[in-house]
Amino acid sequence: MKMEELAKVGGYKVPTAHHPFMRLGLEKLDLFHAEIADLEATLQDVVKLGGPDSEKKSAKLIKQLRSFEPSITMIGQIKAGKTSLVNAMVGRPDLLPADVNPWTSVVTSLHLNAALPADAPTATFQFFNKDEWDHLIENGGRIGELSARAGADEEMEKIRLQIAEMRDKTKRRLGRKFELLLGQKHNYAELNDELVQRYVCMGDDFDDLDASGQQGRFADITKSADIYLTAATIPMPLCLRDTPGVNDTFMMREQITINALRDSRICVVVLSAHQALSSMDMGLIRLISNVKSREVVIFVNRIDELANPAEQVPEIRDSILQTLIDNNGPETPELIFGSAYWANIALGDNLDAIVADSAEAMFNWAEASLSTQTAGMGTKELVWHLSGLPALFGAISDRITEGQGAEILSTARKRALNLVGGVRASSSIVSMRLDGDTVTVMPHSQLVQRLDRIAQTQINLLNDRLDSVFQQFGSRVDQSHRRFLDRALESLLQHLESRGEDAVWQYSPDGLRILLRTSYQVMRRNATAACDQVFAATADDLSETYRAAFGVAVENFKISPPAAPDIPAPVTLGQTIALDLQTSWWKGWWKRRKGYRAFASGFYDLIEAETAPIIAELKDRQTMDIRAMAERELREFLDEQRALLTDISEKSSLHLDDLKDIFGITAQQERAEIFDYIIDELTAQTRAAPQGPDQ
Repeated sequence: MKMEELAKVGGYKVPTAHHPFMRLGLEKLDLFHAEIADLEATLQDVVKLGGPDSEKKSAKLIKQLRSFEPSITMIGQIKAGKTSLVNAMVGRPDLLPADVNPWTSVVTSLHLNAALPADAPTATFQFFNKDEWDHLIENGGRIGELSARAGADEEMEKIRLQIAEMRDKTKRRLGRKFELLLGQKHNYAELNDELVQRYVCMGDDFDDLDASGQQGRFADITKSADIYLTAATIPMPLCLRDTPGVNDTFMMREQITINALRDSRICVVVLSAHQALSSMDMGLIRLISNVKSREVVIFVNRIDELANPAEQVPEIRDSILQTLIDNNGPETPELIFGSAYWANIALGDNLDAIVADSAEAMFNWAEASLSTQTAGMGTKELVWHLSGLPALFGAISDRITEGQGAEILSTARKRALNLVGGVRASSSIVSMRLDGDTVTVMPHSQLVQRLDRIAQTQINLLNDRLDSVFQQFGSRVDQSHRRFLDRALESLLQHLESRGEDAVWQYSPDGLRILLRTSYQVMRRNATAACDQVFAATADDLSETYRAAFGVAVENFKISPPAAPDIPAPVTLGQTIALDLQTSWWKGWWKRRKGYRAFASGFYDLIEAETAPIIAELKDRQTMDIRAMAERELREFLDEQRALLTDISEKSSLHLDDLKDIFGITAQQERAEIFDYIIDELTAQTRAAPQGPDQ
């Protein structure tokens, strides 16, 4: 089904631009969408063979395929042009305000072509709850906690003054509604630019505006925005998450960006060509270092503002790669150079609106980057090509189709194979009974008991295996943590002995991050192996149950186990801690201490308190999430197979006339041939599917 057709039945009410050149770079997504359509058609064939019960299962699987919405998180510094880039990607140059106020900490998720009910809202805005707001106001957020622990009184006083200013402006703007709004959600059926700006950007003067139309009226307390759009040029659902810049006073945005990265497999880092990976971007490097290298794309924006991009781009590329190497960043990431400004010019009505300096830069870049492949392009298509958007879409398409997309197709095909296998086994029972054969089956109560026993045994086994994996992981993490603290303390004491108390000491926490990341990678492999072993054993038990319960040897019949869940990256390791901030407050902390003992005990307590939440996040939350995902996958698999087995059991005792009514046909030879075709087709597709990279 085409996106234009989906728009008529879905809940998308906001169209985006539809230029043919916007499809450049999306060719692999077109092919992926075609594979989804082929699998849906195969499942429709299963419905014809299996009757009402298989129709429900097929419909559920089709719904899961259609709701697949890979998300791409866009991160970067303020003023790197990230929001302008996102606007160009969705074909709405003025959708999101690009000049947001530094206070604003909104994650804006643009859901493109999402499968929605007709009455679903087009825009949803979620406010901070009272606890989150109080954490900022009372403690100054993460930077406030850090400064308080360090005893940085001057820094804390600056933070208090800034917070008081923000709090007073917010209360003055919202009045008595302020307390009531915290934790609430606003939904809208229709969307316009003014509505978005009321929640996402910040105006300067609110006193003279009508309360209902104030720009940025709710921006201080808005935590997230979800906007649903139709993008006819993109062949499938997609979510683009525009995050706040990470370099803010209170580190609110850093935590918000970390949470957004948890929900995405693909990360696009947007840098400004003027200051690509400057010293202020170390926070970005820390974040992306904990995402799989293959799933990181770096887009260097604003090359339209370079005097000579043809010469400067190679220099910037070399500088970025060297900076990543020097700071343990992702290895060999994909770098794309372009201009969101050029892309938005291409989407507009008048190419002559481009500023003169930018036009000169474009001609310069065109001479260096255009090839014979672009010879037949029209002017707007050329501008779009030079903007880097097709290359960016191509990089995103590669990562979706080779990673999460390949996994979702593989999982769906395995489930389809299991469904077909179950329906085929059921058909064999029907065929034998219609031919007058006596069918001996396991009593229903005995079958249920056997399935209960398999479920309990395998769920217990899964948890036992994961307990062992997580216990080893926890021990390694604790050991790495203690060793880091001991080494840092030893380095501090050596510094004091050799250079005295007047020279400020610095120590990088990157060693701790590398140790923890390595431990996490080992845990990820072990947890995946544990899931694979238990899932395979469960599939074998269920395959044997089919044979034992019905005594029917179906050719090529074997239950395929589900894939182990994808284990999320440890993005929390990118969180800023005290040793990352060698700024004025650190020097103040240093000067307030006298004597080796005061330095040693104060430092140990400070860094232990700073790193303890990261350790707890890895050992507790991450492992709890992994366990929940693994157990959910196993239970869903068991439930699917239970439904198929009990369905066959019921058909073995139905009256012959009822059997004919259920299936509608008795040409079992024809049915058997169709089953063979479907199974061969699904098996071939599963074997041919590319495997996602594991880096």
